[in-house]
Amino acid sequence: MHYYLFVNFKTYEEGTGEKALSLARLMASFNTGEVDIIPVCQAAGLLLISQSVPLRVFAQHADPVGFGANTGMILPESLKSAGAFGTIINHAENKRDNDFVKKAIGRCHGAGLKVMACAESLERARQIAKFSPDFLAIEPPELIGGDISVSTANPGLICDSVKEIRKINPQIIVITGAGIKSAGDVAKAIELGTSGVFVASGIVCAKDKEYALQTLLSGFPANKQSRSKAEP
Repeated sequence: MHYYLFVNFKTYEEGTGEKALSLARLMASFNTGEVDIIPVCQAAGLLLISQSVPLRVFAQHADPVGFGANTGMILPESLKSAGAFGTIINHAENKRDNDFVKKAIGRCHGAGLKVMACAESLERARQIAKFSPDFLAIEPPELIGGDISVSTANPGLICDSVKEIRKINPQIIVITGAGIKSAGDVAKAIELGTSGVFVASGIVCAKDKEYALQTLLSGFPANKQSRSKAEP
């Protein structure tokens, strides 16, 4: 089984400009191939980061538009040409309705981008799974940025979502996020049936980012040998 660590730079100061590049390079230094470490970057930093690190970089959003008069929209082809491997759609901080999500997934796939769509509930996960994103992230919005992880606060949501998504489309890779900050949080998420986690402040805003990365990576089965060096 392959595992994933998505790190959302959001618009944090620590995830902007040269600081974003430094963080991406730090992430790349942990890249052993056992866990796919994926920076989720601001559109303005995509080109620089994608050209500077050997990681699959995701954008934070894309719009379901084509070439033409779409001022202010994020064109999937422009993300692809800037080196993006994929993009996030429907993050809790940028919610969109199902019609938008369906069209955006189709446009992004047409441009050669992978898509991780986010869902805030079991019902929304069922709905979005029918649109066949490559990844589906289960993220209860009330836990995002907090100190209690979704794998601790609502393990049933993760288990049920994994089962329901696999019934609809077994090819979708299930990820979870919200409040993930420890190796134990990661290990529990994997135990509940996901293939990885989606984190942000736990790494991006950490005082010791290297330690934070090492800690979370040690929670993956492929990296258990590193756990003695990190917080359990």
